[in-house]
Amino acid sequence: MHIAWLGKKTPFCGNVTYSREVTNALLDRGYQVSFLHFAQDAQEGDRKFDWTLPNSVWGLQMSRLLGYDDEKIGNDLLDIKELKDINTSWSQSLSYEVPLPYLYKSQIYTIPSLKSSKVLKQSLKDLRPDIVHASLTLSPLDFLLPEICEELDLPLIATFHAPFEKKVRNFTAGTQLLTYQLYAPFLANYERVVIFSQIQKDYLVKLGVPEERVAIIPNGVDSLKYSPGASSLKQELETERLFTYQGRIAPEKNVEALLKAWKNSDLGTNSKLLIVGDGPLSSALQTNYNSEDNIIWFGFIGDEERRIEILRGSDVFILPSLVEGLSLSLLEAMSAGVACVATDAGADGEVLEEGAGIVLNMQRVTSELRTLFPVLRDQAEFTNLLGQKARSRVLERYTLRDNITRLEMLYAEVLGKTAEKI
Repeated sequence: MHIAWLGKKTPFCGNVTYSREVTNALLDRGYQVSFLHFAQDAQEGDRKFDWTLPNSVWGLQMSRLLGYDDEKIGNDLLDIKELKDINTSWSQSLSYEVPLPYLYKSQIYTIPSLKSSKVLKQSLKDLRPDIVHASLTLSPLDFLLPEICEELDLPLIATFHAPFEKKVRNFTAGTQLLTYQLYAPFLANYERVVIFSQIQKDYLVKLGVPEERVAIIPNGVDSLKYSPGASSLKQELETERLFTYQGRIAPEKNVEALLKAWKNSDLGTNSKLLIVGDGPLSSALQTNYNSEDNIIWFGFIGDEERRIEILRGSDVFILPSLVEGLSLSLLEAMSAGVACVATDAGADGEVLEEGAGIVLNMQRVTSELRTLFPVLRDQAEFTNLLGQKARSRVLERYTLRDNITRLEMLYAEVLGKTAEKI
């Protein structure tokens, strides 16, 4: 079977990880995979076309609106350098790769160029895949895909990553619900829409997406790669207990609530908080929360082995997000056997239910963490037990292996229905 996958390679985000892990797993199972993604230079994987576009003034202004100062603008492209080795290896494994021209690209959304739809359509004509699977990039091109694929008589599947909060408890959650409302009429035109939880399915069905077209296939993690193991990280950081956050430093991640709780807890010099990641709030937060508070900032880390080493060396993983879909970072930490604490944003609460972790009330993140921190510092047996339960939950429900098997079944179902129509 030949699968044309439309997704992201940069800048680094959950969508990038999802596309890389799933397409690599499909290749391992013998499928032919062509990867179509937004790129405009050779570093981003330009192997078929040579599109060179000037930097967009609009994109520059949007970067400023998103909170980047002038020194940080272009930070997204920094990820390309960090991930070059990973993406090069990935590119060499793919059956074929097609870059699509764009004007602006961020971790959240993408603005394609006027030529991108023509390039996409012609590429699909040339590739002649059996099925098209779009890991939606929050781009205007998402809305054109059903029409393009219908014209080419290609079955189309989408994975809809947009974060989700089941209760509109804050402005960020409200804007995410608007995203669902905007997308629903177009998702109804896809053969199938892959989402991560029953909550998301119920909401999309309520918005008019036919129930039979919505498939729940949760994110999956490679449980062999992300597994408990030895790490010298605590010796490196000279600490006895290590608490870790790994993700974007952005408003929706609510990192400052975690930092405030930590700073006000005064856990002593033998405990440290490690922040891994980058984003528009990094500079401002580092000014107010730093080594004086036993907080260590690692910045963005593209090396997957290093990220695994960090998780293995951590005692507790904390995710204080306001909105999520189903956090891959959380699943990776759980799979590595780390005790996990997270809000019930999106599907994260479902993942940690029944004792697989600690679920925070989103409205009381700072106060609840202040209460929890001394317990998590002093009770090593308790955090070890939480870590064991977390890994068991991943093995039970969230392995990449099972994810791919369910995806294979979905492809077969869609192709079978397409054959019936013929």
